[in-house]
Amino acid sequence: MEQSESDLIKVSRDPPGSAVAVITINRPKSLNSLTRPMIVSLARHIRLLDSDPTVAVLILTGAGDRAFCSGVDLTAAESVFKGDVKDPLSDPVCQLHACSKPVIAAINGYAVTAGFEIALACDILVAGKDAKFIDTHAKFGIFPSWGLSQKLSRIIGPMRAREVSLTAMPVTAQMADKWGLVNHVVERNSKALDKAKEIAEAIIKNNRDLVLKYKAAINDGFSLDLRSALALEKERAHSYYDGMTKDQFAMMQKFIQGRSSKTPSKL
Repeated sequence: MEQSESDLIKVSRDPPGSAVAVITINRPKSLNSLTRPMIVSLARHIRLLDSDPTVAVLILTGAGDRAFCSGVDLTAAESVFKGDVKDPLSDPVCQLHACSKPVIAAINGYAVTAGFEIALACDILVAGKDAKFIDTHAKFGIFPSWGLSQKLSRIIGPMRAREVSLTAMPVTAQMADKWGLVNHVVERNSKALDKAKEIAEAIIKNNRDLVLKYKAAINDGFSLDLRSALALEKERAHSYYDGMTKDQFAMMQKFIQGRSSKTPSKL
């Protein structure tokens, strides 16, 4: 029985009402390859969850234990590459870049080409030990447009990036760990989501407003030279503290002095 289009990108919160939302690319029989409607739906869900005040962290994963995302379904390639997915609102990578909240990728198998690019657009990567990252743009004559040609070299260095992209050889989870491409490697692909949820739970224990501002400062500063990035941090710090009331400062001092595990709700 064919899956309905609405079932191909799923959003869940476990338990219901959790501040952690899991987006699942749900086409396991096709290694979670993406059709045009799936791409548009994925972008829409990311945008909606980013605007949902009850959500603090997003996790992105694939169904099953064979693939995170094997890229664009090549039967739909023309409608994707030439279609209105050029619209940023329909582009999941653009929406991931714009997302103010932390996004964790649970890489539970193959992350191929567009799937590789989607993974690189996330903030934190957890991979199963059998996961593989593969860039097949050069093999199939597809020009990268979701950032792989620029991001990978900045993460693992230009010489490694050239080898990965020009040979289309796979990067194993162990290589990705050694090269700093992923944050964690877990024993089984099926455990990648569990580890991602563990990280998400650690994040939501912290001050949510500062988490958003901290992510923005890291991401915005990374594209600048160090002098400019330090100035950006200083400017945003002053703006943050200038916006705090005396009561909020008192709450912060009380929290630090008490070394409580509970986070003040409105710092």
